[in-house]
Amino acid sequence: MSVEHDKALAAKGRHIALVIAATMLGWLAVSLFIGPALGLAGRYALLFDFAALAGFIYAAVNIFQLWRMRQDSQR
Repeated sequence: MSVEHDKALAAKGRHIALVIAATMLGWLAVSLFIGPALGLAGRYALLFDFAALAGFIYAAVNIFQLWRMRQDSQR
């Protein structure tokens, strides 16, 4: 493996970690603090749940891509 490839793998891993952490923190903030404070209806809570689900699906796809990149680099 080259140094550039290692840096690309590390950068993709950091990106995935940031997406997961931001999604979780954002979802928790909206669900537990912001939504109840503003008195948002349940349909808005469902909207934020779906947004968080989309963020986690995006992260899962990127995890799969990272796994494939590592598998290709070992061959």
